[in-house]
Amino acid sequence: MTPDQLLSKSKQYLWLPFTQMKDYERDPLIIESGDGVRLKDIYGNVYLDGNSSLWLNIHGHRKKELDEAIKKQLDKIAHSTLLGAANVPSIILAEKLIQISPQRLKRVFYSDSGAEAVEIAVKMAYQYWQNKGIKEKTKFVTLGNGYHGDTVGTMSVGSIDLYHKVYTSLLFDAFVAPFPSAYHHPSGDEKTAKEEALHSLRQLFSNHHHEIAGMTVESMVQGAGGMNVMPKGYLKEVENLCREFDILFIVDEVATGFGRTGKMFAVEHEGVQPDIMTVAKGLTGGYLPVAATLTTEEVYEAFYGEYEELKTLFHGHSYTGNQLGCAAAIANLELYEKENIVQRVQEKSEYVSQLLEKVSLLEHVGDVRQLGLICGIELVQNKQTKEPYPWEKRVGYQATLKMRELGMITRPLGDVVVFMPPLAASYENLKQMVDILYQGILWATTEYAIEHA
Repeated sequence: MTPDQLLSKSKQYLWLPFTQMKDYERDPLIIESGDGVRLKDIYGNVYLDGNSSLWLNIHGHRKKELDEAIKKQLDKIAHSTLLGAANVPSIILAEKLIQISPQRLKRVFYSDSGAEAVEIAVKMAYQYWQNKGIKEKTKFVTLGNGYHGDTVGTMSVGSIDLYHKVYTSLLFDAFVAPFPSAYHHPSGDEKTAKEEALHSLRQLFSNHHHEIAGMTVESMVQGAGGMNVMPKGYLKEVENLCREFDILFIVDEVATGFGRTGKMFAVEHEGVQPDIMTVAKGLTGGYLPVAATLTTEEVYEAFYGEYEELKTLFHGHSYTGNQLGCAAAIANLELYEKENIVQRVQEKSEYVSQLLEKVSLLEHVGDVRQLGLICGIELVQNKQTKEPYPWEKRVGYQATLKMRELGMITRPLGDVVVFMPPLAASYENLKQMVDILYQGILWATTEYAIEHA
């Protein structure tokens, strides 16, 4: 099939996620192959992978060890159900996950995506209290501008109007507590934003703890909500409040886990011990869809009993714990040790921070937010007043289209440009990427200024 035929058929048959297909018809892209930190389209154009193929690629594309692990497992079996029967890679991987996770976490429940991992966490927390006979604890708390996925349950514990508003009548009600974003707080002060947010959360817990089953929190960084980084100490204080008011603390490490922030898991920055933790994206090195919900022995024991007690967690999908995915994940975690990935991320993140200094000086860059190799650059119409661009002008989107033209792929979150390179990106790769980032932002904001002069 020729490239033009593929392009025509993609427009005729596909419906892409989180994509207005009218945009795709104007600016189509079809990836044909990848190698290292680069992607190639069907016309032979090569691009740096500036968002790790949606935040999940670790070692680059076509990593030899991951390719071989999958091929080796394929010679044994591709898949068998995990419903009522374990498989070898799922056991080995579960042990490895528990060994590298916060100490309180002792059990692994597999799934296929980050959203499903959080959906399971919500069901797990809800049923935990039901199984213990505390029937009134049925509500959840989430943070403003939080995102945990697109299933009905995860949208219910999310709080981004753009994504969730149209589905409001489908969702269950959750309490929404303010997120302490210093940049978006009227004072602009991190300490003030943090103290006010914690005060509001304490009041909420004081008034409603008897009906709250759990609280969902993205670990240290809000991803889809705009790459908002928590003030130091905030996550630990939230954990303390959950302990004080007997509320299960559910930490979403789907985007932040596996070295992305300079720690294996972002909770390690503050010594946090979740009751339930969800992982996905980087688990298989960006190869196959495997996710997991990790929890404590205490939570697990609330579901343990005779079948007729009806304590079973009735959840599971067909490909849960798939052998090929688990084999890739095992090889991925072995590479973390062999190649000292987490330490290298810490070093590279300092380098990226230096590179981003020139980006922060651009006239229409309001804020540069970074933790490890998670970066968000917020574009504004007025740097002094923080006045945003009119949302319908899509300046961030225009910037990323220019970046694609210059040889790098990434996606914006509104007018927050995301930069999340593969963890294996070299220093030369990182400089090339930030140079393109700079040029794309400069072009888009200059074009807008000219248009509205």
